[in-house]
Amino acid sequence: MRQSRCAAGCGNNGCGISRRSFLQGTAGGILGATFLGGCTALGMRGEIDGEKITQYGPASKCVPKVKATFVRRKEEYGMWWPGAVYDGEAARERYTKLLMERAGKLGVELDLRAKPIFSLAEAEAWVGQGRAEKVDGLMVMLLDRQQHAWPTAHKAAESEIPTIIFSPVGSSFTTNTATLAERGGCVIYSTDDFSQPAYGMKMLAAGAKLKQTRCVVIKGNNRSESKMADLGIQLQYIPAGDFVKEYEGMGEPEEIHAMAENYMRQARQRRGATQQDVVNGIKSYCVARNILKREQADAITMDCLGALADKQISLPCIAWSRMNDDGVPAACEADLGAVASHVIVQYLFYRPGFQQDPVADTATDSIIGAHCSCPTRLNGFDRPGEPFDLVHHHGNRDAVPRTHWKPGRRVSCVDVLLGDGNNKPTEFLISEGTVLDNVAVPPAGGCVVSVRVKFDGSQEVLTFPGFHQLFFYGEYGKQLRDFCKLYKLKAKIV
Repeated sequence: MRQSRCAAGCGNNGCGISRRSFLQGTAGGILGATFLGGCTALGMRGEIDGEKITQYGPASKCVPKVKATFVRRKEEYGMWWPGAVYDGEAARERYTKLLMERAGKLGVELDLRAKPIFSLAEAEAWVGQGRAEKVDGLMVMLLDRQQHAWPTAHKAAESEIPTIIFSPVGSSFTTNTATLAERGGCVIYSTDDFSQPAYGMKMLAAGAKLKQTRCVVIKGNNRSESKMADLGIQLQYIPAGDFVKEYEGMGEPEEIHAMAENYMRQARQRRGATQQDVVNGIKSYCVARNILKREQADAITMDCLGALADKQISLPCIAWSRMNDDGVPAACEADLGAVASHVIVQYLFYRPGFQQDPVADTATDSIIGAHCSCPTRLNGFDRPGEPFDLVHHHGNRDAVPRTHWKPGRRVSCVDVLLGDGNNKPTEFLISEGTVLDNVAVPPAGGCVVSVRVKFDGSQEVLTFPGFHQLFFYGEYGKQLRDFCKLYKLKAKIV
């Protein structure tokens, strides 16, 4: 497994223009998105006892390392594409600036080759350096269609290092791109729109951070460790009794009451759920925070129904809602596929998703996503949250934030079906659709957050595949498919 450079104890590798180290956690960056500070989702101070609520594990310290180069002929272009009309030096200057700006925003350490690659021998040496340095990704910026240009792209794609190939208009025909279009491990962006290679760098950064992510799994009676096949997420299992013991011994510090009061002020209304229910829910949040810190983890999940259903301890519905609003992936019911879905959506799109149970609605040919732990920052970690109510869980207990989804909003849906590392590959089920409305529960039964979505595909709703899929705002189906292609994961459009 390639190791990303970590912020602690790792110095610069060289100097000058060819080696650029950028600060982590700038606004909008892959690291910054998870350092927004807990409790910001509701305009609350993200600190308890002066400590910011955030990820605490290896992913929080990961500085992705990407190697980039331009490729062109050494002589003037002349008659052959991109032609004498193309100002290659101006293009290189423009794209260099854009690369550096994007790397800074993503917290990426970008190693940009000082000069373009002028021969296939130079290309082979450059790819070899990438292997030796165990970089997280390669970016090949083509400013030419001739000679060694596309052979260089092939060398990078064959390196087994995730590779982004940027081909501005004039640097390729479809005869060039077709030979690599279906190859796993690389993604080609053939366009003048730099937002596509910028997303390519984001995928490389997200993939690096994904492999460094450590998730605490609260389940059973024993401690153990394992790792997700294909994705590399580290799993630290701890006994469910640890959560119970910490909850029972915490008491009710003033900070918890202050946070609960603020939470209730932000809600549109409170129905069924008492003030004490809200206090108990915030208490579960604080317990989860302490466990996350103690285990040095970046994400969390819990066998909540198995561990707490028969106890007078708040189910972590508020806790998980707020964790996801904080940029800390939190999955219900110790579902590891949902853990992966939360992590990937947050790292790629800087917004939380809603893990839900799919219910068919044959009258509207739609799917109702139903669950009791929905985040509010559906528009993004740095955007205002959607309105919410505080109500009882469908079990008529505890406090649950019932987030109201906007009818007409386009949404994506993803379900990560984990592989076994052998014959069963990890598969992504991907859909896009439109929010129809929010189902009122009651009078309907089931989970109190129930959002009805009409999906674009022709899939019969009674056999809609998967469970605990994530709904999230925005049309991101293509971006998810690109991520799967880059990391050789299976994607299925539903």
